[in-house]
Amino acid sequence: MKISKRGRQDQTNVNKGIRASEVRVVGSDGEQIGIMPTEEALRIAGEENLDLVEVSPSARPPVCKIMDHGKYKYELTKKKQEAKRKQKNVQIKEIKVRPKTDDHDLETKVRHAEKFISKNDKVKVTMVFRGREIMLKEQAGVVLEKIVQMTDDFAVVEQPPKFEGRVITMLLGPK
Repeated sequence: MKISKRGRQDQTNVNKGIRASEVRVVGSDGEQIGIMPTEEALRIAGEENLDLVEVSPSARPPVCKIMDHGKYKYELTKKKQEAKRKQKNVQIKEIKVRPKTDDHDLETKVRHAEKFISKNDKVKVTMVFRGREIMLKEQAGVVLEKIVQMTDDFAVVEQPPKFEGRVITMLLGPK
């Protein structure tokens, strides 16, 4: 494999860049020609005015195809762009509560969570303890359980409440 100027690996070796002494050759029409010395495969590709492209370097012997390398690279970039377009972009929104957060405030925060989840975002519920509030762990569990019950019809708990230092986090996702 060649390493380009930017330091990343270029997956395809072409023509003289193929290091193997013998290769399995697939013709430009898709027919398998067979195993032959690299020089002979290069000669056949040259006669057709095409390139010899290594498509499977890890195989023994490496598999090479006779094709137009420029067209091959173009098709690969098109496939990558199509795959990138189909990816989902999920964001994580955060809602902060305290152990002493009142019911009405919780309802407001749950409405915000519903809005976020309706847009296919995930919601991270964070409970922060300040000072002596750390002794209210039981009350914190009750508040988080209320949030789970209030979001039950539109969200599912993806990560149950996890205690880390003075913070409890929980992750909600769309149902």
